[in-house]
Amino acid sequence: MSIWTRIMDALGALTSGEGFSAVFDRLSAPPERSVAFTIAVIALGAKMAKADGQVTRDEVAAFREVFHIAPEDEADAARVFNLARQDIAGYRAYAAKIRTMFGEGSETLCDVMEGLFHIAIADGRYHPSENDFLAEVAEAFGLPEVRFRSLRSRFVPNAAGDPYDILGVSPDLPMDQIRAAWKQLVRETHPDAMMARGLPEEAVQMAERRMADINRAWAEIEAARG
Repeated sequence: MSIWTRIMDALGALTSGEGFSAVFDRLSAPPERSVAFTIAVIALGAKMAKADGQVTRDEVAAFREVFHIAPEDEADAARVFNLARQDIAGYRAYAAKIRTMFGEGSETLCDVMEGLFHIAIADGRYHPSENDFLAEVAEAFGLPEVRFRSLRSRFVPNAAGDPYDILGVSPDLPMDQIRAAWKQLVRETHPDAMMARGLPEEAVQMAERRMADINRAWAEIEAARG
């Protein structure tokens, strides 16, 4: 059974009087968490894609890059996207449910943010309203400001270039502490760790980009400090 079929099964249990976000209340453990993660990115992504006043074809295509959709699943995927766009719940309501589901400080919250950043830059520009949206979602998730800047540095072209931001560390830290932060990020980014967090296989591919960014940032710091 594909993840899209599982999502439709979960949504099918909702009555017309309930909101799209109500499905989160029943998805609290693996393997259902992979469904919850997918719904989280779709629901918040659908709202964020409108933050700059329009939903572009590039942004829709970005969904396909985060979630590979097989031809036989396209109909179910389209229905999920449409339900997300039609839902009246505010994005803060989604963010609050996601934070509660995955727990304070969960790396899965950063995984959701990565999916949202991927969608935000899909049309080739990073609109100020998208930045405001993502900053507010990160705040609702309880993510530290330094973590938000780290994510933004990796995804937004004109915000990139500071390896310390990417690793989420201060430049005045001693080298051993920066090395420890780098190793911790590498462990958290390993595909096995991401699967253990309940992410769908479709989303684990984002780890490859994250790992490359993390290692490049460490190499730049190591070279600069000799």
